[in-house]
Amino acid sequence: MAVAQILKVKGRSILTAVAGDTVHSIVKTLAEKRIGAVVIVSGTGAIAGIVSERDVVRAMAAHGAKALDLTAKDIMTAKVRTCTPADSEAELMSLMTVNRIRHLPVLENDKLAGMISIGDVVKFRMEAIEHEAEEMKLYIAQAG
Repeated sequence: MAVAQILKVKGRSILTAVAGDTVHSIVKTLAEKRIGAVVIVSGTGAIAGIVSERDVVRAMAAHGAKALDLTAKDIMTAKVRTCTPADSEAELMSLMTVNRIRHLPVLENDKLAGMISIGDVVKFRMEAIEHEAEEMKLYIAQAG
């Protein structure tokens, strides 16, 4: 259960915005918090979309500086891929690779429970590889 383990280490905090927020305010949040995406939520807290750095770049390419005055609803990706705490590392990597995405909101009981990025998955995998290598070294040292 990689997602649950990742959330246990990184925490479950998640930054959200609403559809009426300007792209400018979202860009400021992305820069200040050093993150790559924010989940757009409805008044009930349900996921309405996601705005990533890629969405901002596409809007800038299409509208120039005027893109900053657009709203999240204007540029967000409405079809949001999600994961659950029970999903494995392999499932995350597959979902991210197939859909060419770098951020997955985590849903638990149909409520936002966190956000997983490709960086989180890589960090988790690297730590697992390092742990396996240490275990193998110990095994070899004890067997020898």
